[in-house]
Amino acid sequence: MSNNKFSLAGKVIIVTGATGVLGHSFVKDLAGQGAIVGVLGRNEKVAEERVAEIEAAGGHAIALIADVANQEQLEAALKKVLNKYGKVDGLVNAAGGNQPGAVVPPDGKIFELDIEALKQVMDLNLFGTLLPTQVFGKAMAETSEKGSIVNISSVAAHGAVTRVLGYSLAKTAIESYTKWFAVEMANRYGDKLRMNALVPGFFLAEQNRRLLTNEDGSYTDRGDKVIRSTPYKRFGNPDELTGALIWLLSDESTFVNGTSIKVDGGFTIFSGV
Repeated sequence: MSNNKFSLAGKVIIVTGATGVLGHSFVKDLAGQGAIVGVLGRNEKVAEERVAEIEAAGGHAIALIADVANQEQLEAALKKVLNKYGKVDGLVNAAGGNQPGAVVPPDGKIFELDIEALKQVMDLNLFGTLLPTQVFGKAMAETSEKGSIVNISSVAAHGAVTRVLGYSLAKTAIESYTKWFAVEMANRYGDKLRMNALVPGFFLAEQNRRLLTNEDGSYTDRGDKVIRSTPYKRFGNPDELTGALIWLLSDESTFVNGTSIKVDGGFTIFSGV
């Protein structure tokens, strides 16, 4: 028997957005702790590559090709998991992102917002979290002894971050959803199911790289402002998020429910002075 209290051995954990930058760190490190990882994303080639990478390192994973906005695809992915493993123990709602239309530049007209773009970002981030929870959470309630759902929030939900209006609205809604759903699951299932959120600071990923860095790797004006507002004076590395994630999915955090864990290098506590 392992002495590792944070072991995820034997747990079947689904990660949405697993073909992204943060998703890559998530699936590798969860598999490294013994989890059987469902690598869920729309890009079949990347999903298969990540499964192969995990298996080459001695881990266990399964590729699940689905769009988090498509319930039929999610249910087909769930069926594939249940047919092979018979249960779901964890879900990481890591799918999300932004789009140019939902970003308001400094010279943008704030009374002429692109409402459709804002709705699309809300759909991806908020309902792209809610819908997988409907599908995999239900299975968790039916098949797992101790189920854990982890949503991905943002520092943009804890303070006004200029420009990224759609993303900020969606992540703030995820904070509310995390608390609300955690209580409702506890009312219905006791301590069998729980939901928490991770609050990343600034980690370079596809959706923000062009906003924060130039092509030569130097900081943009915005990137420089982020660095100056982060006491550590650097961006986070993707693998620095996974310790908190592993803890929230492990049996070491069974009394943690409806909580948001900040992993931001001190960004949200710094006054700037």
